[in-house]
Amino acid sequence: MPLVTGVDSSTQSVKVEARDLESGDLVASGSARHPATQPPISEQDPNSWWAALVEAVGQLGECRSDVVGLAVAGQQHGCVLLNDAGGVVAPAPLWNDTRAADDAVGLVAALGAETWARSCGSVPVAAFTIAKLAWFARTDPSILDRVARVMLPHDYLTWRLTDRHVTDRGDASGTGWFDPTSNQYRPDLLAQVTPNAEEWLEKLPEVAAHDAPVGTLTSAAADELGLPGTVVVGAGTGDNMAGALGLGLSAGDVALSLGTSGTVYAVSDTPAVDPSGAVAGFADAVGGFLPLVCTLNATKVTDTVAAWLGTDAAGLAELALAADANVAEPVLVPYFDGERTPNRPDAAGTMVGLRTSTSREQIARAAHDGVLCGLLDGLDALKAVGPSCDGTVNLIGGGARSAAYRQRCADLLGEPINVPASDETVALGAAVLAARTVSGSSAVAGWQLGEGETIESMSDGAAVRAAYQEARGESA
Repeated sequence: MPLVTGVDSSTQSVKVEARDLESGDLVASGSARHPATQPPISEQDPNSWWAALVEAVGQLGECRSDVVGLAVAGQQHGCVLLNDAGGVVAPAPLWNDTRAADDAVGLVAALGAETWARSCGSVPVAAFTIAKLAWFARTDPSILDRVARVMLPHDYLTWRLTDRHVTDRGDASGTGWFDPTSNQYRPDLLAQVTPNAEEWLEKLPEVAAHDAPVGTLTSAAADELGLPGTVVVGAGTGDNMAGALGLGLSAGDVALSLGTSGTVYAVSDTPAVDPSGAVAGFADAVGGFLPLVCTLNATKVTDTVAAWLGTDAAGLAELALAADANVAEPVLVPYFDGERTPNRPDAAGTMVGLRTSTSREQIARAAHDGVLCGLLDGLDALKAVGPSCDGTVNLIGGGARSAAYRQRCADLLGEPINVPASDETVALGAAVLAARTVSGSSAVAGWQLGEGETIESMSDGAAVRAAYQEARGESA
């Protein structure tokens, strides 16, 4: 039985899934942790991603001999710099490393927000790769003198697998130097960081088609992973782009993702341009567009509040569901690690409406609601720039396993949501790419993508959302 393997290399860990090529059924899975980070400094050694991938693939067991295709989806925006020998020049700053905030401000001031939005689909913030490259140029320019290759996290793993320096349009659209409409690198944007922009173009990866094989495993990679050397490797993509594929999103469908960060995105046939910077006009992996809003603070917020209350995520969810859903106070604005949307990298979390009568249950509910209200404000921003959002709303990511996040999402949205059956939508989307690479675009016709449980709204969340928006304005 031929299998394909999808890889989700996220901030916190790597997850791998081996799936039947014909049916999409899950056959085996594995996972391994990445080194913990603590924003505002959030960086990792890319070699640790490879070590974790080797560990996770090893957990697939004997079925590894049946794997015929593989693709990697990875956390967006991180900046990986390698020298001529393939060594890592410096630890890779991740998307949630906010040290480049001032550099992003300078980039926007140099060209103007409108120019950036129309040139690469997005207005740079600290998360974007171009801001991180500018940070390196400002703080230690000698590092850039040693750089031979510039990569995104998923590109690095693809390179370790195949010895090919490639990327895809989806992940490239989050760098700040790639135009998702023309599918071309923009040396004029790179020139805002380095005077040798044309030379730097040679250090960027080739942009490969989503269904074109990048190559097969190198003998060294095959030996370390315990996979056949004949495994075909696809170009892969960014984690959000893979999530859209794992859900089988159609135009109008929306995904709300609760992981370390929170994201809300929709598939669109046309590019999005938002000079305010709230919406990033990304490309998707397969030729369309994926306008997206990202918040820095999601499940880490509820994990933190759970620890404060002496419980865990499940216990916090139980407390939240026991609170009176129609009482708006207290309200948590959860900017614990600064915030990306709105762009407030130096902000801190605030809680308003605390009283002597405030209960643990109300605090637990406020933690979930604060995360969700931020994402739902993002959905409003998404609708404002034009993509249709009138289809199914899907709740995905690790937070989607929480009963409180599920119910409160439906309540605050005021309409039913779908919680897909697959726990690992990103890894599933990477497996979709692997299947298309092996067998073409019709390969996943029999896969049950996006099917799940419908959660109905059980209370009116309008008052809570209004209170959150007021508190967010006061915390500016």
